[in-house]
Amino acid sequence: MKKYMVEALKEAEIAAAMGEIPVGAVIVRDGEIIARGHNLTESMKDPTAHAEMLAIRQAAQRLGGWRLTGCSMYVTTEPCSMCAGAIVWSRIEKLVIGTMDPKAGACGSVFNIPQDERLNHFVEIETGLMGEECAELMKTFFRKLRSNKTKSEEEQE
Repeated sequence: MKKYMVEALKEAEIAAAMGEIPVGAVIVRDGEIIARGHNLTESMKDPTAHAEMLAIRQAAQRLGGWRLTGCSMYVTTEPCSMCAGAIVWSRIEKLVIGTMDPKAGACGSVFNIPQDERLNHFVEIETGLMGEECAELMKTFFRKLRSNKTKSEEEQE
């Protein structure tokens, strides 16, 4: 549902404002958002502090167990292999992705871990919900990052 992706986008915008790569995620169960996350890898100096991982941890704490059956995750950008693996192992039932990541995506682009039949859990995947908005947030962030880097290099000369 669009309202959940709107909430994931809000999380991504928080990350962007902090200088983090703008990815946001929410986990929904029975029509209620039970967990939220946005990238914090730079802030926490932790390579596992991706939006999806933080949301999964929060959902597991809230539900009192690691099995997130009956849950759906809405994420602004296609999860990487680490996050895709965590989505499978946590038994999330549905994954809704805003925009795909053709360079590192592991849910249909480069790999498709959540739907690999060799694994013990199959995740339903839907893509493209608010895809333009999600992609634009990412493009704007990296455009600004490149612009700031160029300005910084010019100042050093």
